[in-house]
Amino acid sequence: MAQDEGCFGRVSIPRRAWAPPGMRPQAPRQVVREYTYVYAAVAPAEGKMTSLILPSADTQMMGLFLSHVSSTYANSFVVMQVDQASWHLSKELTIPENIRLIAQPAYSPELNPVEHVWEELREKQLSNLALPSLDEVIAKVCEGLNQLEDDPERLRSLTYFPHFRMVS
Repeated sequence: MAQDEGCFGRVSIPRRAWAPPGMRPQAPRQVVREYTYVYAAVAPAEGKMTSLILPSADTQMMGLFLSHVSSTYANSFVVMQVDQASWHLSKELTIPENIRLIAQPAYSPELNPVEHVWEELREKQLSNLALPSLDEVIAKVCEGLNQLEDDPERLRSLTYFPHFRMVS
């Protein structure tokens, strides 16, 4: 599996949009500093994903997420690729018995397939929106996560990198 955290909030970023020739598309813009974090782990070969939306990115929340993954995959031993965020390497992090974390090289997000999940969510669920509350951002993100979890082929096409195929 591969794991990552994504930050989602009410800071809107205008993205490309289709418009008829001669017409300029309009996109709302806002900068409201309210955020939430999505923790996700994908099994690219199987097209499976598990995720939690949590209030912060820190050791305590990572421990909570690892407990969730451990119980979700209770009958499996999970080898999980993580980046080198401080909360992944913290001595205070409790790692469940059925999980082993393997750090990817520093400053190499291109090796983590979960980054493509974040791109997909931002492009398909949150582009050109100025949502009035953090709850609505969370609802949109949940909708996108559920769509990805329900479509293993799409998730596999986004995340099954060649370096995972060599290990399978």
